[in-house]
Amino acid sequence: MDELDRQILSILRRDARKPYTEIAESVGTSEGTVRNRVERMTEDDIIERFTVATQTGNVKAMIELDVAVDVNTSNLGGTVAEWDEVDFVWQVSGEEDIVLVVDAADTQSVNQLITRARELEEVVNTKTRLILDEKLG
Repeated sequence: MDELDRQILSILRRDARKPYTEIAESVGTSEGTVRNRVERMTEDDIIERFTVATQTGNVKAMIELDVAVDVNTSNLGGTVAEWDEVDFVWQVSGEEDIVLVVDAADTQSVNQLITRARELEEVVNTKTRLILDEKLG
């Protein structure tokens, strides 16, 4: 990855639907170069997926999971990633081991997710943080 790749990624992080012609103009190259680089970064798994950010009025939260020492966090992460309201699953260092970023209809739905997580035998403890505001970086 070089500086041009980083510039293209920076633009796509803010708007994954931005036309390649506009990206090319912003970074000072051709549309074909942008297209080829995006295709290469996708094939090389640098770009994992294109997604949609929404402003649905839903409640967004981080549910942090502390798991038992002998738990395979990759397997557990894969399990909770399948839950409908889960947008991201992060394996992290620190007090907690896994962080779920969720987008739920209301606080009751967030509470149901917390309960569901606590019912998993691998989970020792949870901590939840409501996301009050979100800005793209």
